[in-house]
Amino acid sequence: MNASRIWTIARLELTQRLRSPGWYILLGVFALVLLIVTVLALMAFSFTPTAGSGAYSVIVLLVLLLVMLISPTLSGSSINGDRDAATLASLQITLASTGDIMVGKLLAAIITGSAFLVVAVPFLVVSMLVGSVRPDVLLVSLLVLAAEIVIVAAIGVGWSGLVARPLFSVANTYLVVAALCVGTLLAFGLAGSVIRTDVEVRSRVWDSQDGPDCNRWETHTMQQPRFDYVWGFLAANPFVVLADATPTTYSAYGSPDDVFGGIKLSVRSAQLPPQTLNTYDPCLESPDSGRPTAKEIIGSTTPSWFVGLAIQIVIAAGLFAGAWARTRTPARRLPPGTRIA
Repeated sequence: MNASRIWTIARLELTQRLRSPGWYILLGVFALVLLIVTVLALMAFSFTPTAGSGAYSVIVLLVLLLVMLISPTLSGSSINGDRDAATLASLQITLASTGDIMVGKLLAAIITGSAFLVVAVPFLVVSMLVGSVRPDVLLVSLLVLAAEIVIVAAIGVGWSGLVARPLFSVANTYLVVAALCVGTLLAFGLAGSVIRTDVEVRSRVWDSQDGPDCNRWETHTMQQPRFDYVWGFLAANPFVVLADATPTTYSAYGSPDDVFGGIKLSVRSAQLPPQTLNTYDPCLESPDSGRPTAKEIIGSTTPSWFVGLAIQIVIAAGLFAGAWARTRTPARRLPPGTRIA
């Protein structure tokens, strides 16, 4: 592969996109949405001393959401779109190798996805100036966001080389993204609800007039879902990967002070098995639930972001490698109806 040829192919791909005024309209709408969300986030977290951290996490998650929604459209037709336009064959007979073409297309898709991050920079700076965003939070979150941009771009380029029609390659890219973002949540919720266990609940006998009877107990059994068996489904979710990898900052009360920490706490709490005996005693002067704090839950449970990131990389690399093999010339076999010139 040649760096000069790779950049030439990427530049040609970007030039085709930048010709359309719709691209600039899209970035302008995204900037407007970020402005509105930043103001609302700062207002929502204004009751905490770290309002900037909360707004920062919201902006980063919004950028990831926009990348997941828009990048498949921009990268899912990069190869088969050229094939339909009869420009891919002209490119393949030049000195550019298959690797140059594939990496150049991928680089253009990555730059396109990164444009949303560039537009978000002023709003990230504002949130950092308003509140105290720790350097490690800034560094890790941006690195994971950049990794997700590369992965989604590779998935789109991969499908564009594997599927002959641009419409179906874009649809397949959206299906993979939907499976990672929504499918993991559905699998987690449905599988956890199916697997249940009996939990014994012990409480004081309650009198409708006198309140709790502190001399008598009543016990009943209820079924509780076992989400601790299926929490691994959430590992591959891009938003969970971003939140789980980012270091957690805590408020003075010991609770997470940004959205990253809230998502991480929810996922880590799902790892805890339900207690087989739950006792509720309102007769105690200062009831102690015995429940661990948010910091204790996060500190005692297992991080999963690296597993989820590895799963996404395997999926993206497999699709990209398949597209590489399908685009290689001379081709022994082509799908029916494929245009080559």
